Amino acid sequence: MHDFTPVQGALGGALIALSLAIMLVATGRIAGLSGIVAGLLTTGDRVWRAWFVAGMLAVGGVFEVVRPQTFDAAARVPLPVVAIAGVLVGLGTRLGNGCTSGHGLCGMSRMSKRSIIATLVFMGVGVVTATITGMVLR
Repeated sequence: MHDFTPVQGALGGALIALSLAIMLVATGRIAGLSGIVAGLLTTGDRVWRAWFVAGMLAVGGVFEVVRPQTFDAAARVPLPVVAIAGVLVGLGTRLGNGCTSGHGLCGMSRMSKRSIIATLVFMGVGVVTATITGMVLR
């Protein structure tokens, strides 16, 4: 655990919780990223979704400039494997009707049984997949 940063982790977690709470209280919407991005492609309600995604990308850009060590640029697996993984994550997100931000952060904090079960399933599958993948790609 050479990169253990509890203060930064706690601050980041608090900022995420604050932003989710502000969105829920101010708009009545859940900040589930997969639903927001999917809505960009499927609904007529695109303006706020586009601003939300643009804000996420802008913050990433700011961090890349201000603190580039935040990102690990070294590729550990071939790009086709990353692309396949991305497609599988997208499919799983659609099948589960949400992602970690929708179920894991917003749903669990509201004590949604569906979200608790979904989070347990996708975290468990993620651990198993990462373990198997790590053993195969070594």
